[in-house]
Amino acid sequence: MNTERTSGRDELERRARRHAALGDPSRLAVVDLLELGDLSVAELREALALPSNLLAHHLNVLEGAGVVRRRRSEGDGRRTYVSLVASGGAPGPAHGVGWSVDGGGARAAVPGADRVVFVCTANTARSHLAAALWRAASEVSAVSAGTHPEETIAPGAVGAARRHGLDLPEVAPRQVEGLLRPGDLVVTVCDRAHEEFAGDLHWSVPDPVRVGTEEAFDAAHDALRLKVGALATALVPATCPA
Repeated sequence: MNTERTSGRDELERRARRHAALGDPSRLAVVDLLELGDLSVAELREALALPSNLLAHHLNVLEGAGVVRRRRSEGDGRRTYVSLVASGGAPGPAHGVGWSVDGGGARAAVPGADRVVFVCTANTARSHLAAALWRAASEVSAVSAGTHPEETIAPGAVGAARRHGLDLPEVAPRQVEGLLRPGDLVVTVCDRAHEEFAGDLHWSVPDPVRVGTEEAFDAAHDALRLKVGALATALVPATCPA
């Protein structure tokens, strides 16, 4: 019983730190900007028009309170991406945990789309998993593609889809160039693709192929599931002309 009281008290203290961290308008603006996608520190600085030292202070406070997480780009290796941390501690949108208590922010600004296109570099794992998760969560259609597609889907991605009950057809990876059409919402799911291709949203998800273990593919699935869930809730199909 004492253990339960201690655990409950710890959770209250964690929640208090989060709420205190969100008590500054600039920090709340950071959370709003990250609600549906990840941004680099430079992108946040430009969006908020904040000096580098002040933004670094705000990010330190948010990270210390468990609200955001920072990770080095797997693409150019220089920039750092900032992501919201979900209530369970995993990187992903804070969907359902009440960061944006006023209901405003990025979620209200998502336009309608006819189709969602998930893009990674090789189109062998993350983009396919994201599309499979999307098809299970939304009526809006989805496809995946790559900036430098390989020849086949990674077996680890197929295995992860099966473990999590997803329909992932073993189709050949394809090139994103020439695939896009008006009405698409483009989501890059790897840093390299984001850094060389202009998408609408970016999700900085570590490459499971580099590691090659079931745990790495499951971690990619879990991170994508959180992000897909938040976007699917926010996005509505584009209105078709009469």
